[in-house]
Amino acid sequence: MSSLPSAERPESFSSPSLVPKLHLYTVGTPNGHKPSILLEELHEAYPENDQLVYDFIPIRFSETDQKKPEFLAINPNGRIPALIDDNVGGHNVWESASILLWLIERYDKDHKFSFEDPKLRSDVLSWIFFAHGGVGPMQGQANHFARYAPEKIPYGIKRYQDETARLYSVLEDQLKKPESKGFLVGGKYSVADINVFPWVRSHAWSGIDITPFPHVQKWLDTIEARPAVYKGLGVPTRAKKLTKEEEEEKAAQARKNFGFGK
Repeated sequence: MSSLPSAERPESFSSPSLVPKLHLYTVGTPNGHKPSILLEELHEAYPENDQLVYDFIPIRFSETDQKKPEFLAINPNGRIPALIDDNVGGHNVWESASILLWLIERYDKDHKFSFEDPKLRSDVLSWIFFAHGGVGPMQGQANHFARYAPEKIPYGIKRYQDETARLYSVLEDQLKKPESKGFLVGGKYSVADINVFPWVRSHAWSGIDITPFPHVQKWLDTIEARPAVYKGLGVPTRAKKLTKEEEEEKAAQARKNFGFGK
């Protein structure tokens, strides 16, 4: 018997007559929200495709679920998110960007969130790797030094907040181009936007001032207003706006979960 939490269904697939074919192991973090947003977008775009029915397993950092043998059998790196695709014999997919690419290649047949043109597909990959190698790691380190480190190290906080802001300036420069139409690639909302949106959305938690980047703010507002994005952000649970005291409690719990000290 698995020691991981039981699978739950998102509201989109609450009917017991629907059989989940995709199983998402996730937490309500930027990386965790990427695949749930795309799964909801794909469902809205292809409502008759039963292969897109999914459930989710809410991984508990407090119980180190991500380090248990059952999870490591899916993702040997012990990080969320991870996906099992029963449509192809229980194939395991891990790393958030890898999951997005898998879902797009298999289930976005009409290229509603992707592109058929090879040059635009290359552009998508460039922005995905930009986020995966830049925004995520740098903003993650900003979170660590500003929120989770057992002692405040001003150099570390400034270093990673400044680098994250620089990366936001790259997004700003792309989004303000007239031909972008407010999105990263090809003048339309795509997997390139989905891949970085949850990180930038959490700028306040990381201590990043978004006001110097008005086109990024408009991009955030546009994506946030999408119904499927709202649904995806509710997996595994919908976060509430925190008071200052609650933010400190959340950071303290994270320090405890990950063994970062006091």
